Amino acid sequence: MANSNATEVSSVQLRQLKPKFSSRFKEFFVRHLQVFFYSLGLLSRSPFSTLMTASALGIALALPAGLYVILDHASQLSGDISSINQISLFMKKGLSEKKIQDIQKKLETNPAIAQVKHINRKAALKEFQDNSGFGDALKALKDNPLPDLLIVHPSMTHSDPQQINTLLEELKKIKQVELVQLDIQWLQRLYAILHIGQRGVLIIGCLLALGVLLIVGNTIRLAIENRRSEIVVMKLIGGTDSFIRRPFLYTGFWYGLLGSLIAVLLVNISLIIINDPLTHLSSLYESNLFSLGLMGVDISATLLLSGCLLGLMGARIAVGKHLKAIEPK
Repeated sequence: MANSNATEVSSVQLRQLKPKFSSRFKEFFVRHLQVFFYSLGLLSRSPFSTLMTASALGIALALPAGLYVILDHASQLSGDISSINQISLFMKKGLSEKKIQDIQKKLETNPAIAQVKHINRKAALKEFQDNSGFGDALKALKDNPLPDLLIVHPSMTHSDPQQINTLLEELKKIKQVELVQLDIQWLQRLYAILHIGQRGVLIIGCLLALGVLLIVGNTIRLAIENRRSEIVVMKLIGGTDSFIRRPFLYTGFWYGLLGSLIAVLLVNISLIIINDPLTHLSSLYESNLFSLGLMGVDISATLLLSGCLLGLMGARIAVGKHLKAIEPK
């Protein structure tokens, strides 16, 4: 009976001595916060070497990011993509205005079509007279040779060349349409070029990401070798691998963050430099299509997150490999 009471008392004392979850979480958070700023302090003691390493990472990250931004603006640099996609429907002569409007309304209900614009044959003739330079010759014609025209703009969800080709075949089946016109070959070439560019950016990005991992890994390896004696002492007094590993992981994080910040800065500076001659070119074409904006918030955030993750991964690989090789004799 006395033994059972003693056991109950000891179990109660153990539960009281065991820290609560909130206390353990607070202690865990404080320790990580201390190491977080401690690793930043170590880097600040050698600013030149830190800046050199971060700059190398920034250049490696800036190249694929800059190519992606330029590729994202490719539709602007090669012209308005919606105007390239537009399909011209030349209607048969003799159709009434009401019949053409009925066809237009029916086409607008198609989910593959974003907009349908009707150009009246009289308005088309007047525009042709004003812009062609043959106004006097056209006035001599007894009849208007131009047909009514419907301009069909495919929706953004159906802008793929294969989908547009399917839409093109559907439009050709309309009995009241005399001719359907679209330079589908040019559209296929444009999308093929953009697809090649996307693959190229992906390949370059993967190769340079591997380069970032190698740079961070080698930097962390040198840091481990420089602190070999300190690590041996830590292990002798009972320091765990996770405790010893933590500062190096945060060092990799800081390298990744600083490198990605430099990459964002380099890409934006490059876009500003390129944008000036592009604006001049746009003015020569009397258009505002040729322009490059700065990196968007979403792309910048993705670049920062990618840099931090690559820094952590490079540090984790280096620490996992080299820390096991250091054991006290």
